[in-house]
Amino acid sequence: MSKKNLPAYIAVAVVFAAIGGYLGIHKEQPPVSAAAPATVTGPVDALYKQTLPDAKGVATPLAQYKGKAMLVNFWAPWCAPCVQEMPELSALAAGDEGKKLQVIGIGIDSPSNIAEFSNKYQITYPVLVAGMSGTELSRQFGNTGGGLPYTVLIGADGQIRKTYLGKLKFDELRKDLATL
Repeated sequence: MSKKNLPAYIAVAVVFAAIGGYLGIHKEQPPVSAAAPATVTGPVDALYKQTLPDAKGVATPLAQYKGKAMLVNFWAPWCAPCVQEMPELSALAAGDEGKKLQVIGIGIDSPSNIAEFSNKYQITYPVLVAGMSGTELSRQFGNTGGGLPYTVLIGADGQIRKTYLGKLKFDELRKDLATL
C-alpha cells in the first residue's frame, strides 16, 4: 500500500464503518412469537443470573424479579435521550403500571459516574451498574449496534415481549404494557 493511496483507503474504510453502524442501529428486530415456550432461556436467563451493584454499591440479584413483568432500560449518564426519558420512567415506576411492572435501569458507565448521576436526580426505580458489560448484555437482547437507550419489555413468564431502540415513545409503551 502506497502513501499516495492512503487517503482513499481511509475514506473507503470510513464509508463502510458508517454503513455498518447505520445498518446495526436500524436493523429491524425480529418479532417475538406469542407461541414461544414458557421456559426462560437465553438473554432473560442470563439477566436473572446477574447480580449488579446499585448506585450505592449494594449487590442486587436480578433473580429476585423472576415471575414479575420487567422493563429493563439500558442507559448511560452521557446519553441525552436516556436522561430525557428517565422522568417518565420514574413516573411509570411510581404509578399504577409500577404495581405490576418492575422498571430497572442498567447503567453502562463507571460506578462513580452512575452514583453521581443518581445523587443528582430522583429516580424511583432501581438503577444498577453494569459498566461496559452492560453493552454485551444488551446485545444479547438484540441490540447489535450497542445503541442507547435500549429498553426490553419482559413478561412475567420471562419471555421478551418487545425491544425499543432509542428514546421511548410512552404512548406506544403503554399500549404494549396493556398486553401483559
